[in-house]
Amino acid sequence: MRLRPIWRDEGGATALEFALLAPVFFMLVFAVVALGMLFWTQVGLQHGVEMAARCASVNTVLCPNGNASVITNYAMQQTLGLSLPPSTFTYSTPACGNQVSGSYTFEFPAILNLSSLTVTAQSCFPA
Repeated sequence: MRLRPIWRDEGGATALEFALLAPVFFMLVFAVVALGMLFWTQVGLQHGVEMAARCASVNTVLCPNGNASVITNYAMQQTLGLSLPPSTFTYSTPACGNQVSGSYTFEFPAILNLSSLTVTAQSCFPA
């Protein structure tokens, strides 16, 4: 019986290829998920400020003018499933009408080792 030389053995090639490519693949998957979460946060924040600015101008029963805490709480409720604190939002009345702004620091998952990003949104609805 002849023994094949060990350097010609191809038995573990698939396992070696997987071991080399798996970390890159999983980092790519985590990055896609994190970017999806970032975009969801941006869309939710923008939706919250738009709905709150509109509510302050149109529905004065639900969002009375000048009552910033009620308007920012309404913005918090309209963020498409995100649980953001009310301090994320600010309300003001500049020349354009009722303006609601939001700023949130988005933290990436620790496995990606990326720094945090500040997501902002602003909407002004005529009074």
